Amino acid sequence: MRLVMIGLGRMGGNMARRLMRAGHEIVAYDRDAEAVEKLVADGATAASSVDDARAKAGSPAIWWVMLPHGDVTDDMIEQIADGGNAGDVVIDGGNSFYKDDIRRAKALAEKDMHYVDVGTSGGVWGLDRGYCMMIGGPADVVRDLDPVFSALAPGRGSIPRTKGRADDGIDPRAENGYIHAGPAGAGHFVKMVHNGIEYGLMQAYAEGFDILKGKASEKLPEDQRYDLDLADIAEVWRRGSVISSWLLDLTADALTADGKLEKFSGHVADSGEGRWTIEAAMEEAVPANVLTTALYARYRSRVEHTFGEKVLSAMRFGFGGHVEMPQ
Repeated sequence: MRLVMIGLGRMGGNMARRLMRAGHEIVAYDRDAEAVEKLVADGATAASSVDDARAKAGSPAIWWVMLPHGDVTDDMIEQIADGGNAGDVVIDGGNSFYKDDIRRAKALAEKDMHYVDVGTSGGVWGLDRGYCMMIGGPADVVRDLDPVFSALAPGRGSIPRTKGRADDGIDPRAENGYIHAGPAGAGHFVKMVHNGIEYGLMQAYAEGFDILKGKASEKLPEDQRYDLDLADIAEVWRRGSVISSWLLDLTADALTADGKLEKFSGHVADSGEGRWTIEAAMEEAVPANVLTTALYARYRSRVEHTFGEKVLSAMRFGFGGHVEMPQ
C-alpha cells in the first residue's frame, strides 16, 4: 500500500522504514528537510508540501500523521481535509486526546473522509521490535488497513500463547500486537490508560531503587547500612523474578552504564496522557490511587530531585529516547 507519512521524528521515521521493509510505499513529508532526505535514502518518495504529498499519494489517499498532540495535529488534519477526496483516510498515530479524535472523525465524515486513531507504543525500539497498536475507527476501514498494521506490529514472536486464545472466534490480531479497540477515539483512550499504568509501574521501580540506594545512608545505624550494587540487583531481578519487565531491562542497562545515573537530571516530564487518565478516572468515579500518585510524583520532581527520579529519567530515555534537560 502507499501511505503519506507526515512527521518523521523518533517514531514516525522508523515506522516509515518498517513499512518500507515490508514492501509498502512511503511518501515522506516533514518540515525538517534533512529528515525527509534520510528517509528518501532508504527508499521513500519525498514531498515538499502537503499539496505535493497529495499529488503523490494515490487514490484513495492514506495519510498517517505523527505529530505532537493538540493544535499542530489539528492544523495538519485541516490542511489534509481541505483538499481531500471522498474515501481518503487520515490516521493519527500520535498521542492525541481521545475526545479530539471524536471531534475530528465527525468533521471528516462530513467530507466523506475516514478517520482512524492509533495509540502507538514501541518508542525508539519499534523499528526492530515492532509497534504495539490500539486502533479506533470504522471496522471496515481498519480491516482494509490491516496490511499496514500487520507490517508495523511485532507479531506473535516467542511469547507463549495465552490459554484459550487459539479457540475459534477469537480475533487473532491481539496476539500479533494490535487490536481494533472500537470506534473513533477508542484506540487513543486505551493507549492513554496504557500510559497511565506505565507511570505507575515506573514509579514503583523508581521508589524501590531509591530505597535500596538509601540503605547506605549515614542516618542509619552503621550495622544496618548496606552498600548495595544496584546494577546487580536490577540484573538478577530480570532473571526469573515476578517483577521482571522491559522497564526493568532498561533500568538494568542504565545502571550498568552509570550506577549513579549522573547524566540524568531527575526532572521528569509527562506527555499529558497520565493527566488524561486521571481525568477519565474522575469522570467514571473510578479510584486510581497509584496512577494519581505517580503523576503527582512527576510534578514534584520538577521542584527537587531524588535518585528515584533519575531512574524514571533513565527508563524514559531507554524506551523513548526522551532527553530531559538539567534544571
